[in-house]
Amino acid sequence: MSSSEDENFNLDVSDSDSDGYAPAPKKKAVPKAKAAPKKAPAKPKATKKVLAEKDDNASDPEDDDEIASEAGPSREQEPRKKKTATETYTKLTQLEHILKRPDSYIGSVEIHQQAMWVWDSENNRMVNREIKYVPGFFKIIDEILVNAADNKINDPNMDSLKITIDVENNTISVYNNGRGIPIEIHQKEKIYVPELIFGHLLSSSNYDDDEKKLTGGRNGYGAKLANIYSTEFTVETADKEGGQKYVQTWSDNMSKCGKAKITKNGKKEEYTKVTFKPDLKRFGMDSIDEDTVSLLKKRVYDLAGTVKDVKVFLNNERLKIKTFKQYVELYLNSAAEQAAIESGGAAQPKQTMIYEQIGTRWEVAFAVSDGTFQHVSFANHIATIKGGSHVTLIADQIAKNLITNIQKKNKGAAVKPAQIKSHMWIFVNALIENPTFDSQTKETLTLQAAKFGTKPVLSEDFHKKVQKSSIVDEVLNWAKNRAEKELKKTDGNRRNRLKGLPKLSDANNAGSRKSADCTLILTEGDSAKSLAVAGLSVVGRDNYGVFPLRGKLLNVRDAKHDQIMKNEEIQNIKKILGLQHNRDYKDVSDLRYGQIMIMTDQDHDGSHIKGLILNYLDHFYPSLLKIPKFVVEFVTPIVRVTKGNQKINFFTIPEYEQWLESVPDAHRWKTKYYKGLGTSQDSDARDYFSQMNKHMIAFSTVKEEERDLIELAFSKKKADERKEWLRQLKPGTFLDHNTREITIKDFINHELILFSQADNIRSIPAVADGLKPGQRKVIWGCFKRKLKSEIKVAQLVGYISEKSQYHHGEQSLMMTIVNLAQDYVGSNNVNLLMPNGQFGTRDQGGKDHASARYIFTEPSPMARALFHPADDPLLNTLQEDNVVIEPEWYMPIIPLVLVNGADGIGTGWSTNVPCYNPTDIVDNIRRLMKGEEQVPMLPWWRGFKGIIKKTGEFKYDVTGIARKVDDTTVDIIELPIHKWTSNYKVDLEAMMGEKGDGPVREFKEYHDNMNVHYSVVMTEEGMKKAEEQGLLEYFKLTTKINTSNMICFDFEGKIKKYSSPEEIIEEFFPVRLAYYQKRKDFLVEELQSDFEKLTNQARFILMIVEKKLVISARKKVEVVAELRKLQFRPYPTVKKAKVAGENEDVVEDEEEEEEQDGTDYDYLLNMKISSLTKEKIEKLRKQAQEKEKELLTLLELTPIQIWNTDLDHFLMEWENSYKAWEDKVIAPGQVAKKGKRKQPTLAAMMRQKAKKENGSDNDDDFKPKAAAKAKKTAAEKPAKKPTAVVPTASSSKIEIKDEDMDDDKPAPAPRRAAKKLVVKDESDDDFDIKPAPARKKVTKKTLSIDDSDDDIEEKPKPRRAAAAKKAKASPIDSDSDIEMVDDKPKAPPKKATPLDDDSDIEVVAAAAKGKGKEKAPSKPASKRKSPVDEGDGSDDDLYLKPAKKQKAIAQSSVADFFDKVPAEPAPKKPVQTARKPSGTRVTSGSKAKPAATARKAAAKKALESDDDDLDDDAVPPPPPPAPKRSDAPRRAAAAKAKYIEILSSDEDEGGKDGSEFEDFD
Repeated sequence: MSSSEDENFNLDVSDSDSDGYAPAPKKKAVPKAKAAPKKAPAKPKATKKVLAEKDDNASDPEDDDEIASEAGPSREQEPRKKKTATETYTKLTQLEHILKRPDSYIGSVEIHQQAMWVWDSENNRMVNREIKYVPGFFKIIDEILVNAADNKINDPNMDSLKITIDVENNTISVYNNGRGIPIEIHQKEKIYVPELIFGHLLSSSNYDDDEKKLTGGRNGYGAKLANIYSTEFTVETADKEGGQKYVQTWSDNMSKCGKAKITKNGKKEEYTKVTFKPDLKRFGMDSIDEDTVSLLKKRVYDLAGTVKDVKVFLNNERLKIKTFKQYVELYLNSAAEQAAIESGGAAQPKQTMIYEQIGTRWEVAFAVSDGTFQHVSFANHIATIKGGSHVTLIADQIAKNLITNIQKKNKGAAVKPAQIKSHMWIFVNALIENPTFDSQTKETLTLQAAKFGTKPVLSEDFHKKVQKSSIVDEVLNWAKNRAEKELKKTDGNRRNRLKGLPKLSDANNAGSRKSADCTLILTEGDSAKSLAVAGLSVVGRDNYGVFPLRGKLLNVRDAKHDQIMKNEEIQNIKKILGLQHNRDYKDVSDLRYGQIMIMTDQDHDGSHIKGLILNYLDHFYPSLLKIPKFVVEFVTPIVRVTKGNQKINFFTIPEYEQWLESVPDAHRWKTKYYKGLGTSQDSDARDYFSQMNKHMIAFSTVKEEERDLIELAFSKKKADERKEWLRQLKPGTFLDHNTREITIKDFINHELILFSQADNIRSIPAVADGLKPGQRKVIWGCFKRKLKSEIKVAQLVGYISEKSQYHHGEQSLMMTIVNLAQDYVGSNNVNLLMPNGQFGTRDQGGKDHASARYIFTEPSPMARALFHPADDPLLNTLQEDNVVIEPEWYMPIIPLVLVNGADGIGTGWSTNVPCYNPTDIVDNIRRLMKGEEQVPMLPWWRGFKGIIKKTGEFKYDVTGIARKVDDTTVDIIELPIHKWTSNYKVDLEAMMGEKGDGPVREFKEYHDNMNVHYSVVMTEEGMKKAEEQGLLEYFKLTTKINTSNMICFDFEGKIKKYSSPEEIIEEFFPVRLAYYQKRKDFLVEELQSDFEKLTNQARFILMIVEKKLVISARKKVEVVAELRKLQFRPYPTVKKAKVAGENEDVVEDEEEEEEQDGTDYDYLLNMKISSLTKEKIEKLRKQAQEKEKELLTLLELTPIQIWNTDLDHFLMEWENSYKAWEDKVIAPGQVAKKGKRKQPTLAAMMRQKAKKENGSDNDDDFKPKAAAKAKKTAAEKPAKKPTAVVPTASSSKIEIKDEDMDDDKPAPAPRRAAKKLVVKDESDDDFDIKPAPARKKVTKKTLSIDDSDDDIEEKPKPRRAAAAKKAKASPIDSDSDIEMVDDKPKAPPKKATPLDDDSDIEVVAAAAKGKGKEKAPSKPASKRKSPVDEGDGSDDDLYLKPAKKQKAIAQSSVADFFDKVPAEPAPKKPVQTARKPSGTRVTSGSKAKPAATARKAAAKKALESDDDDLDDDAVPPPPPPAPKRSDAPRRAAAAKAKYIEILSSDEDEGGKDGSEFEDFD
């Protein structure tokens, strides 16, 4: 473009989003001497040909020299005369500029050759072919056509559009019967409006950008450009309202304007007709050629298809196309006909078209392309042949939906949206508000999608139809072919040496001429490789290579291409063997190795690895499996028995078991199990390889039907067939290795099937106890060890691995233990183990647990409530490696699989059982006891506050809780089950938008480990949308639960699908009831045996005493014979069992060679000599009577009564467990609620620490801000009632309550008031602590002790006796640790006694007067300090801190625990307690003042852990602890003194200002 464009026109040729256009005011030209010559070389040919050769393009013939110079030198320029400045710089009129530079307005005026869709008049169809045309010529006609189509937008009544193309006369005529142009004088321009529109540049009705227009016109050039490039241009219009007709003609490129002819419109017609003769010479054309006519006719068909409800005529013939759908059919029919021609005349199926109209402005059609992206698109009737943002928007929607569906099926190369688009053919007809284009030629729509005025969203039905089309297969085929090419790049070759594989021990002859004789040994892991290498010392390294597999090989049959390409094992095997993709091998001459030997463990996983290798070869290189003995396996013994020098190896367990049954003295043989190759020694390896033929078994060549079996075992598509295959498994199945060849069929059906079954057993629980084998081993190990106290998880892992023959990784067992102990919301309803430590939270779904070496566990009280010890002898115990291990399954009193749920994925089967409420399960069991119908149960999780609602058969919705706080704030206080807190945070961050422009402005987190609490701040628009959609749906707080896949092993060991939880209870009930009968029978037999044994012992002693039986100086055989004669019942001695009798130890027969029946009466003959007393006889008789009474009581009970007793005990334990669990939970929003408490900063705490260290010896945590008020001595105070101790709601919380409290005026304690605390132990939970009698007044204190949060707070004596009142019970927040209680009667004073055995705290009586006191004199009461005790060997001290008034409640920070270190420890006894991690506070009921430091009557309180060393003289030992969960691990090493804070009543009430921290700023 010449420089003159900058001078006078400022033309908008880029069609950007401008606010409008107005011609710039005329300014003085700014000369730019070199502008044109510099720009010319970019397009020398085009400019030269159009401008230099055609003089008629110029408005002045004198400009030819300038034109030639601007065209740029196509050859060496000749020297020319130097121009003056006036000659160099020229100015053109706007009309001259359009004619001189047409490419800026109408596009190129040269002939272009391009493949385009045109109308084939001969065959009456669309065709895509190479044509020659002039874009500028086509554009001027298109501008008139678009203007005519636009009139339909302005006048919906328009129904006709007539186009005439007269090639002979070079005339184009466009007529529409829409509203005519107003025939009146323009008030501003003073000319007629039709003349303004068609004869003056930059005139338009489209300049008001505030008005939303759906027309194609924009810049005010369109019709004028056709006028300028025509030799004659005539406008006719009829104005119905004005009653006039108007005709006007321009000529000579709009340079001459004829006079308008205005006549009357008697018929009241309305139309506009434009007739013009293009200036062919300016386009280098002699006439309108056939290609141009075909293109123009296609454009007329475009209008017929895109302009709705308009009859379109071409050369007075109406077109049959009426809708856009019919218009699209033209293209698809043409494509089908073209395909038929290319295929030699064979008929081809027509493309399937998927069409949808979106609102009134969008029409979209989809078809599958031939491998390149194609589109036919229109924006406001303009043919956007290069597409644009409207096409991209639709294509992206389709691609995004398709890519998810394709990725699920794709095993080939990675597919991206671009590859999907390359198979699309998109048709778009859109009406867009105020469209913008890349240029005046309007080939590409550039308007942003957000400004379209409407948002086209394709329906789900449209997407489903697209997914069913052939595009999915087309894309998958493309991906497959691409993958084949990529796999070919990784082909191996027959190289002599391989680099980059350090773990490969390559055969020396591999890749050489002798490679066919080489064998590659693939081992299971590095340890197996070591064994193989040790064996190679026998056979040599020339022909044997070893490569260890890292774990299991990838199942390539269902793996994606990316997985295969990135799998190192697959690629390494390919390189080592020299395999080439898709090659059909007839022999092994081109491979680096001629044979593969598989060397794995003789267990189920080893069988699986063999199968995976066979699967890999069958999938990619099936021809190799047809080569004889290409694949062999190396078997090693799984059991070896030895006796002296004799040695027998067994390769399967069933073989060994058969040998055990057939050999009578099998117990004299020593047995060793070889589960892994690592068990074998190097000497064993040399032995194996020296007998290679015995240990090597070849796989026979594969048959076609056997290939189906490999697919059955490894293909995901064969899941249902695999289930049936597993059902056919018979017990005792094994593969006999005493054969020279193994068929693939035998391997799959007799060996690999055992892995699949074992995989299911590991993954799917038994319906009997709801446990998987690993979980059962853990529970059995805990019961076997009789764990009564906690044990480190890492130690328990070792114990279970040793005792239960656990053969898998320790990490897996550790995770099993952790999962059994987890108790967060969404995990276990009943945790069978105790989580003493960090076992994971709902923040990350349990993944945030600590390492096994840091956490402790122990059996939960619920464990034995579910698994009754009396059932243990009835269970069917298993044996492995001749060791008794866990039972086949336990028999809990209720189906545990419903209590804690289950999920797992096995082979062919998977399971998903949700959790249910144990109380509901017990209720349904009791209904069955009564013969009633069960009540359907809903899934239930402990602590979940949301809603679970049934939505259909097997379907449930689980919803969280979101509530609106104000116009912009939403509180989310519960998430759906298994949606974890940290994961949900990612969702909220996504809703904020990448640039912060999302509906969520910000969110704050107030949750703890048990609760969820997000406070979400939204925009007003976002809140409105969320409320319209529903908060739960908007915030994605709903998940689905499906109960259609509840799979378990039934009581017969077969996999069974259960349709409902009630069906599980129905099946469980009769089996459990039968076990209660078995338990009763067993107990009756035991009691009967015990009764007879006691009776016989009493009779035996009585006969000896009465001289009726003499045993002294007689042979044992004679005595035994006489006992038999006297009908004493023989009891065979059980090894290491105690014989019944008082205080008897285990008695064993020392005479090994004595006859066996001589020991049957050891329970009589081995009694102590002290048993021959009258008292012993009476005691035995009494014991016998008790056994008889117990037996009779048991006989009266029915199995259902016994079961009900167990259920009652279970419900009691469940209630206690649930209450203890709830005690840990702080109500959401109560911790660090925004605006409620002041939260101290770390810097403030550090400053306080520095103050203490630098100048103050005050041992208080914090100094009070205000000085104490006037003091009164203790003598001035009236006597008060003793302090009463009352129990709180929690079983571990105790309050010592002053019955005469005055909350309003607390007074400081007397200087010499000796404090002594005594304890009365009346029950597990209730005890009173009372002051001992003293001569002086005793300061009344309120001490609150919480087992889980052992904060002790002292309350000073009230100021006036007149204000004494009884404490009234007041409602307290359920989450508070404080309970206001009524007065209790006084209890007599007692010496210090230990607290209840469940507590970790003991309150010890005060020391004798004068002991342990500080030497320093007491200070005035106003400046007194809290007494500080120093313990023996303890670094932690007790601090008593008065709370500061009128401060917001502060949340503890890390600095709190650093700052509470005393400057100098005082010589006092320690006060030890434990603080709950959550920092729960226990506060007093009155405002506290600092306690005085009394010289001779200091208070002394010692609280110690159970495991600490106690003062045995002062405190008697506590009774043994009940089997109850402790809130913290009781370990001496961890028992340290904590700090005790006294908080004001202001804090207790929560609503007043008050803080337990001071602000040091």
